[in-house]
Amino acid sequence: MARSLAGFLVLLLVVSICEAASLFQPVSDSHRSAALELFTPDHGSFKSLEETYEALRTFQIFGIEKKPDVTASACRSISETVGSSTSTSKDLFYALKANSIAECKIHETASKGIISSLNAAVSAASSLLDFYYSVGGLVLIKDQSSKDDIHLADAEGVFRSVKAFSQSDGRWRYSSSNPESSAFAAGIALETLAGIVSLASSELDQSLISTLKNDISKLFDSIEKYDDGTLYFDDKLVDGYEYQGPLSITSSVLRGLTAFAAVTTGNIDLPRDKILGLAKFFLGIGVPGDAKDFFYQIDALACLESNRQDIKFHLACRVSIPLILSLSSAVLSLTKKDSLKVRVTTVLGSNAPPLTVKLVGAFSSVSKDASLVESQELKFDQGSGLHILNDLLKSIDVGSYTFVFEVVLQEPEDEKVYVMGSQTKVPIFVTGLVKIENSEIAVLDSDLGSVESQNKLDLTAKNDVSLSANHLQKMRLSFQLTTPRGRAFRPHQAFLKLRHESKVEHIFVVGNSGKQFEIVLVKYLFFHGVNIFLDNFLGLVEKFFYLSGKYDMELTVGDAAMENSLLVAIGYIELDLPEAPEKAPRPPPQPVDPYSRYGPQAEITHIFRAPEKRPPQELSLAFLGLTILPLLGFFIGLLRLGVNMKNFPTKPIPATFAVLFHVGIGAVLLLYVFFWLKLDLFQTLKVLGFLGVFLVFVGHRILSHLAAASAKLKSA
Repeated sequence: MARSLAGFLVLLLVVSICEAASLFQPVSDSHRSAALELFTPDHGSFKSLEETYEALRTFQIFGIEKKPDVTASACRSISETVGSSTSTSKDLFYALKANSIAECKIHETASKGIISSLNAAVSAASSLLDFYYSVGGLVLIKDQSSKDDIHLADAEGVFRSVKAFSQSDGRWRYSSSNPESSAFAAGIALETLAGIVSLASSELDQSLISTLKNDISKLFDSIEKYDDGTLYFDDKLVDGYEYQGPLSITSSVLRGLTAFAAVTTGNIDLPRDKILGLAKFFLGIGVPGDAKDFFYQIDALACLESNRQDIKFHLACRVSIPLILSLSSAVLSLTKKDSLKVRVTTVLGSNAPPLTVKLVGAFSSVSKDASLVESQELKFDQGSGLHILNDLLKSIDVGSYTFVFEVVLQEPEDEKVYVMGSQTKVPIFVTGLVKIENSEIAVLDSDLGSVESQNKLDLTAKNDVSLSANHLQKMRLSFQLTTPRGRAFRPHQAFLKLRHESKVEHIFVVGNSGKQFEIVLVKYLFFHGVNIFLDNFLGLVEKFFYLSGKYDMELTVGDAAMENSLLVAIGYIELDLPEAPEKAPRPPPQPVDPYSRYGPQAEITHIFRAPEKRPPQELSLAFLGLTILPLLGFFIGLLRLGVNMKNFPTKPIPATFAVLFHVGIGAVLLLYVFFWLKLDLFQTLKVLGFLGVFLVFVGHRILSHLAAASAKLKSA
């Protein structure tokens, strides 16, 4: 119980300290496990080539070797798509994207057909997506083939056609007929324009490149921001197109930005902290549960991870690489003497260049103005790649803190490639064993304050104290809490619970004064002195509903920083309270336990009435004989009447029905016997129903035969 209480308090405290500082973790093994779960082929293949590419790209980024074998099915789909004359530019685009990873062999004739088809699509393109798929397909086929002569005939004209969809705020439209613009379309446009630049046979007009760089700056002016420095893009609903969420929109912009930066010279005027803010956005998401969102996250982080100089439409990235500072554990124990371990990596967890990590400040959640530490450099461990501070400073006690780190790159050249931010604030939580001392409980005289009875308590174990008091006395409970550093400790929660025999409970908050804790319970709750009082029960009789009797006492002391939070039984106190007046408040009805209402009920024991006394056996046999006499009389009557078999049919079919009719009558008589001996009424009626239908059928047939035979005799 105490462990559950401590865990709940840790959760609350982590939520509260995360409001001031955020801890971002690079991609971890949980992402790799999620990739295998989310990208699972259905019967060896994915639904589309787009999904195939996203799965293969994700596996490629993570370097997952033991991945589902989808290469064979992917190559079949790619071959069918590139060899079909009805494939659209979108189909060819995703087929070539998947082939860039699957590396299937495309026939030379098919490659020529693809180039011709995509060039025609570029010429006929009228929307942004038309340009995106056709230009992107040409870039991919150029990268995958040995041909160097794949160019756009009028690259500058195509560039201007795409640029015509841009807006003054840096966003782009999907088509000239749609006035709505979006950041998602801006990312697509930048990726398309990067492809046009790479396909140009000669250098484009630099004024076009400069104008586009200015548009990128305007687009980043409209970026959304959180308090912790996280940056992201978002759109309003765009008519005619499905709304994309912040994750896909930000991923699109970042992919377009890095693709364009890879094919142009010069710098794009973007603050480096904005790239770091975008990295924080993707890492702050955690592990998405949707395959599409997961791909957007990982693909964007891969662009931030790499700094490639080669031009590939789906990998090109030449922007500052963010470095992420993370902790091995954000919770440190003074009891275990945990070390502060800091790791600096890229967003995908790759090693950072040589650098120095300094702890430049530590601020308590209570006092956020003055730092508790001076600047101190962490020791780098070459084997583990961690920066370690072995011993926490004496000024750091249990509680929540915000540590401020500063990362300095050792090589000046690395500052042009990597971005870290000036200082990084990280939430730290320090726990420890709190010392519990001077615990005692006593009953005092209300007037003189003299001790009637007093008991020492061990709050680390169950106690069995028995006290008694009347309404003119008071009770005192006292204890001290001390941190591992010797300071007075104030827990977040301290309660004293009294439970009556009738299950009525009363909970009182324990206050603190100085180094000890106290609660004074009179008519109202207030604090007094350095002890815990249930002062003068006369003021509490109404709260206790005038219920005299035994009250079990239970003390709860809990805090997230307290490794030994307690929920301990103290014992009980026998209270002798006055009789309740006529209009006194009554105890509230106790909630009904649902398990007692819907659970197994008590077993019902039923005693049947004793059977009636039976008559003597001789009398019963005599009565049986009397019931058989009518049957004997029936047979005697038949003999007296001269019954014979002369009219029994001789032909096979009538004779069969006659036999069956008599067998049916015999079966009915036998059924009566079984009814008398064994069967009940319902069983008998069920069988009798079948026999009745049978007798009606065969009886009708034999009687019809006898009637026909009689008619022939009369006519003769």
